[in-house]
Amino acid sequence: QLQLVESGGGLVQPGGSLRLSCAASELIRDWYDIGWFRQAPGREREGVSCLSSSLGTTDDNDSVKGRFSISVDNANNMVYLQMNSLKPEDTAVYYCALDVNRGAPRECLLRPEIYDYWGQGTQVTVSS
Repeated sequence: QLQLVESGGGLVQPGGSLRLSCAASELIRDWYDIGWFRQAPGREREGVSCLSSSLGTTDDNDSVKGRFSISVDNANNMVYLQMNSLKPEDTAVYYCALDVNRGAPRECLLRPEIYDYWGQGTQVTVSS
């Protein structure tokens, strides 16, 4: 059973940066799409950034474009989310997830319902 463990969350001031990490228990295959999601209290889980391993392309929620960046280190089974220019509205629990896609290569999707494996989440709080 593949496991994901996030780390790197914390308290940061508005305008600051954080890098979230997600350690996978096994090799990140070409047929895994990778996503970062977040959920704030009282709100639904939403997609933040994703990466298509088969195509090497990424997609970002409009609210984080130009500020957040997803990346993967295949050699170490690690996924990262670099978050810059953080805003109070970015406060949420952040989750990494993998979507097993053994079909034709496709763009990743920011739809949490299609992802198969999830980490336990890490809290990010942006406040002065």
